[in-house]
Amino acid sequence: MDVTLLPQVAFMFLLIFARIGTMVMLMPALGEQGIPTRIRLGIALSMTLVMYPMASAAYPAQMPPTVLGLVTLAAGEFIVGFFVGLAARLVLSAMVVAGSTIASQSGLAMAQAFDPAQGTQGVIFGNFLSIFGITMIFVTDLHHLVVAGIHGSYTLFPPGEWMPVGDLAKYAVMTVADAFRVGIQISTPFLAFGLIFYLGLGILNRLMPQIQIFFVAMPANIAMGVLLLFLLLGTLITWYLSHVEDVLNRFVAG
Repeated sequence: MDVTLLPQVAFMFLLIFARIGTMVMLMPALGEQGIPTRIRLGIALSMTLVMYPMASAAYPAQMPPTVLGLVTLAAGEFIVGFFVGLAARLVLSAMVVAGSTIASQSGLAMAQAFDPAQGTQGVIFGNFLSIFGITMIFVTDLHHLVVAGIHGSYTLFPPGEWMPVGDLAKYAVMTVADAFRVGIQISTPFLAFGLIFYLGLGILNRLMPQIQIFFVAMPANIAMGVLLLFLLLGTLITWYLSHVEDVLNRFVAG
């Protein structure tokens, strides 16, 4: 048995783990904060073992002779993993935007709770839509595209090459804009509902100013908003999943 290759194999394994581990910690569905860190680490190690035979060919055959070369190569893998994982993570912000807009139109903007998907306080509708969207990613097997995107990143960003900073900045802006656009499109029925509802309240208040419109309208606004959400939930989640699929397909080579 020739053990002289062990340092090269170990170093290559660590490089692959640096890229894949960073992606897994940030990827939607696989990298949620609700999943324990040990499980995410186990997923990253397992995926590194699976990807090693395919990804090892993309790395140099010999280790860099200097420490600076080793650090540069490892830093490049961390940066690629961080960018791809963060770009995929921004997909979830579409549901946060939609939930915040829906909550504001339904009178529940001030009702907040802890969002396990984002790790911060969020409106109730946003929390529900974020968790429901993550669940549907697994149900519809879109997490397979996450794995395919990790493999495709080696074609988009070969190890050891300089990353196109200008293109990455442009793509980041486009991803954020697309997430905001999809979030507004998902919440469009509630924007129309809010416009009509508050317009009717304004007319009613002018006709009968002695009625306390706020106390009468608030329960009706919440009830109608919740009813409208569950009536349109299937259509909204279908639109969201198509957006997730489009974003993840950008990283799938082939």
